[in-house]
Amino acid sequence: MDVPEVLIVGAGPTGLTLGIDLARRGVDALVVERAAELFPGSRGKGIQPRTQEVFDDLGVLDAVRAAGGTYPDRLIWKDGERVGVKPMFEKVEADEGTPYTEPLMVAQWRTQEVLYARLLELGGRVAFGVEVTGLEQDADGVSVHRADGPALRAGHVVAADGGRSAVRRALGVGMAGEMLDPASYLVADVTLTGLDRDHWHTFPAAGGTGVALCPLAGTDAFQLQGRFAAGVPPLSLAGVRELVAAYTHLDTGNVTALRWVSDFRPRTGLADRFRAGRVLLAGDAAHVHSPAGGQGLNTSVQDAYNLGWKLGAVLRAGAPDSLLDTYEEERRANAAAMLGLSTGVHRGEVRRGRATVQLDLAYPESSLSEERRAAPAGVRAGDRAPDGTVDGVRLFDAFRGPHWTLLGAPAPVPGVRSLPAAPASYGPGVFLVRPDGYVGWAGDTAADGLDAYLARVGCH
Repeated sequence: MDVPEVLIVGAGPTGLTLGIDLARRGVDALVVERAAELFPGSRGKGIQPRTQEVFDDLGVLDAVRAAGGTYPDRLIWKDGERVGVKPMFEKVEADEGTPYTEPLMVAQWRTQEVLYARLLELGGRVAFGVEVTGLEQDADGVSVHRADGPALRAGHVVAADGGRSAVRRALGVGMAGEMLDPASYLVADVTLTGLDRDHWHTFPAAGGTGVALCPLAGTDAFQLQGRFAAGVPPLSLAGVRELVAAYTHLDTGNVTALRWVSDFRPRTGLADRFRAGRVLLAGDAAHVHSPAGGQGLNTSVQDAYNLGWKLGAVLRAGAPDSLLDTYEEERRANAAAMLGLSTGVHRGEVRRGRATVQLDLAYPESSLSEERRAAPAGVRAGDRAPDGTVDGVRLFDAFRGPHWTLLGAPAPVPGVRSLPAAPASYGPGVFLVRPDGYVGWAGDTAADGLDAYLARVGCH
């Protein structure tokens, strides 16, 4: 293998998203994956609206939508009888600035297939069967050791290799957290008969135990989730059949196949650092969530989206290396907030709805957020840049791509697209929108420090 500028360890949603973003920036990146193929299960199946906006920018939203569907209502069963139907989410109203408000259900394996295809389309590379065991870094790059074969060399390394990250451990970066639940959990993909595909079927039992069977949109399978006080059954077709027969009105024969199964205990974890020299941590390698509320995969995609443009700016646009420090500054604080949110959902303290769709994610305290207006109103520096229309141009269409976008003034340098104004919803002023869709700088006029800001982030 040649020497890539960036070596991404892990071909999950985090690593694939980052690979796509770097590929469209012309950065030579190699994704390596310990397994022989992409992850085969449905573990992270919720695609939140903010992630849909990211996927829109990366050119995969249509394919992701085609691979899944919407969430059904929850149907509660007791003693073989239907006893109630409840919506899974509080409704969030769409408007011009927020066109996507409803979570999508897409099995994780299908999401990864879409991302993998897009990465290859852009000329990206994935090497399967490469297990990373350690690394050493120096002033010029990182040497990455693997279980079989010679060491790999790269300018930067991104650990996207999951909660048990070998890269994080090799760095000696700690991860603080807590066990959320003494009970054992199981998740599996099964095919079965005897249940309709119009509902998320839940079968509660004593002491908060029970199982749920959710039809996986875009597939013919169901995702089985279970919580058990005394350990999980054998991780086999026979064990899952006995489980379904014990907790539902179905018989063992209704479960016709087991495609994937895993057990776990919900816990939280937050890495002490997201950057150690030339190595950066992203996704589950940096933060581990309860699956409740669908925050883990989405927070991981946001990590990659935040890091991609910054690596591109340092490696391609001459931005200072210190720009990479803002990745930890922004994303570690966000991950901590998302951990609190997912824990609240797990404990029944937070409803799924506006709080969980990630549309309010912002970086107002970031050192990259410069608010220069004398009397700011509406959208502020650090906020997500809403959609809208200017002179017949949809903003999300204008934002799409690896560039910056200036609203309200002519572009002063190449690499910045401009529109003559911002929508009225933004309030008065001039707004510079980052490549990841957040307002980096806002001023009353472009003379309020715009040139200095652009130089700081590599736009000369």
